[in-house]
Amino acid sequence: MIMIKKLMGAAALMLACTAALAAEGGYPLDRAPERANDMAALQNGAKLFVNYCLNCHAASSMRYNKLRDIGLSDEQITKNLMFTGEKVGDMMTVAMPSKDAKKWFGTVPPDLSVIARAKSQTAGAPGTDYIYTYLRSFYRDTNRPTGWNNLVYPNVSMPHVLWERQGPRELTTVAMHEVEGKEGEPSWERTTTVYDAQGYATVKKEAVEHFHGSESFNATFKTLNPALTAQFDNDVADLSAFLTWMAEPVAQFRKELGVWVLLFLGLFLVVAMRLNASYWKHVR
Repeated sequence: MIMIKKLMGAAALMLACTAALAAEGGYPLDRAPERANDMAALQNGAKLFVNYCLNCHAASSMRYNKLRDIGLSDEQITKNLMFTGEKVGDMMTVAMPSKDAKKWFGTVPPDLSVIARAKSQTAGAPGTDYIYTYLRSFYRDTNRPTGWNNLVYPNVSMPHVLWERQGPRELTTVAMHEVEGKEGEPSWERTTTVYDAQGYATVKKEAVEHFHGSESFNATFKTLNPALTAQFDNDVADLSAFLTWMAEPVAQFRKELGVWVLLFLGLFLVVAMRLNASYWKHVR
C-alpha cells in the first residue's frame, strides 16, 4: 500500500511539473475547434493545404489516395488537388530543392506529415491548438526579411502565406520587465509597442514605480475587416483539423477500438474473477 501511494504521488508530481512546463513554454495557445470527424472541414483543410502549404512544405508520409478516407474520390483528388501531373498514388512531395529552400528562407521548410503530433505537449495542449494559434498570430513587421513576424514563433522565417485571406490587422503588445535604474538599482518599465497594418512599429517606454508583480507580456490584435478575419479563423480551424488528421489518419478508429478493447478486458476480468473464486472455493 505504501509503495502504491508513493507511485501515485510521483505520477501526480510528474503531471503537475509537465503541465507547468507546458504553460510556461511561451505564448498561450488558443483552443482549436473540434473538427476531427467533420468531413467537410477536413476536405476544406485539404484544399487549403494543397493550395497554400504544399508549395514549400512536403507531406512525404502521405499519399494523395489516402484522402479517400475523408470522403474524396480519385476523380475529385485528381481534378482539384493535383496540378503538376502526379499520380493519385504518389506521395505529397514538393519540387523545390532543399538547397534553394535554405537559400531563400534561411532554413528548409519542415515536412508537415506529422507536425501536429510533433507540436503536441505531454499532459498539455494538443498539436492542433499550436497550429491553430500559430497560423492566427502573424503580424506585419518591417524589421523582418519577409516583412512578417509571429507571436508563437518569434522571428520565424516563414512568411504569412494566408495574409490576403485574413485581412489587415494591427497589433499592440505590452511588456512589463525589470531594468536597471540610473544608479544601478532594479526598477520596472512598461514597454508598449504598436504595429500598424503596414508593419511599422511605434514604441513607448515608461517607468513604473512601486510595482511588486512579475514580468508579463500581453498582445492584442485589432482587425480592420472583422468579417474577413472571422472567415479566416474558420479556414484555419479546418486546416488545423486536416493537419491533425494527416498526422494520424487512424486516430478515430484507434479510439473506437480502444473502447471495445477496454470493454472486453472488463468482461474478461469479471469472468476470470468468477472462475478463480470457483476454482479455489474447495481448496480453502
